[in-house]
Amino acid sequence: MKAVRIHENRGPANPELLVLEDAPDPHAATGDVIVRVHAASFVPDELDWPGTWTDRAGRDRTPSIPAHEVAGVVTEVGYGTTGFEVGDRVFGLIDWHRDGGAAEYVAVEARNLAAIPDAVGFQASAALPLAGLTAWRGMFRHGGLEFGDAADRTVVVHGGAGGTGSLVVQLAHAAGSRVVATGRRAAEERARAHGADEFLPLDGERDLDQLAPVDLVFDTIGGDALARSAAIVKPGGVLVSISAPPPVTPRGGRTVFFIVEPDRSELVKLAQLTSQGYLRPHVGAVHPLAETRAAFLSKRRGVPGKVVLGVPPAGLPT
Repeated sequence: MKAVRIHENRGPANPELLVLEDAPDPHAATGDVIVRVHAASFVPDELDWPGTWTDRAGRDRTPSIPAHEVAGVVTEVGYGTTGFEVGDRVFGLIDWHRDGGAAEYVAVEARNLAAIPDAVGFQASAALPLAGLTAWRGMFRHGGLEFGDAADRTVVVHGGAGGTGSLVVQLAHAAGSRVVATGRRAAEERARAHGADEFLPLDGERDLDQLAPVDLVFDTIGGDALARSAAIVKPGGVLVSISAPPPVTPRGGRTVFFIVEPDRSELVKLAQLTSQGYLRPHVGAVHPLAETRAAFLSKRRGVPGKVVLGVPPAGLPT
């Protein structure tokens, strides 16, 4: 098969070292399925993560294939695997210590996948797993909100126009909360389009203190915005961050810093909400597999939303 691989860690990893080349077809171990990739996405700095270079036992596993968010069609079901059949359309999050989806085929643990609804395309599905799971878990598992029962709650989303922040805004809006997004002034239109009731430019004259008190702050950008957020959380409220551990705990509240893991049940919920129109993954750009280097570099330059690699077989829809 064709795959994009990186052969050596020159730390920090450089996308210029990614090469499109022939690679062995993946093998379906117990509990795996083989997916014919139609679209994949990535985290801009995943080439710097330990899992890119070693397996869970700490052994070198180069050359490595990046892009661990995947959408495609099941072509093979491994021994002992349940829940999927050949021909199923699936999406999900690949274990970080395994090869990713920047390839024609990839082996994925079936437990880390869910079915794609008929109304949802492959590119949107590939943009959903990491950002969607992060948004869902931060809002509902760690943040204490309940979907459909969050009226009279105010949620502040730092970076509300980004790939993850935009899904947080959409989930908070769908849950019935009043949503305040923050970010650069140029991002206001995008944040409001995702459902933000109000927008606070972090490069403007207004101060976060004017938002207090709020029930939940969901931080995706860190820095000064995160450091000042504890002061605006009401007693009993929550400051959730995916950028860094919050340096200050809200008075009478709590803080949460977490790194997301795959969860099939939550992927199923995200797929349903996308099919019903509550969620619209923000696909900022699509590159063919041969342009994976350019895709990584464009994201590092700040392209908004998720950058997706399109790997569809000829003549099939995305």
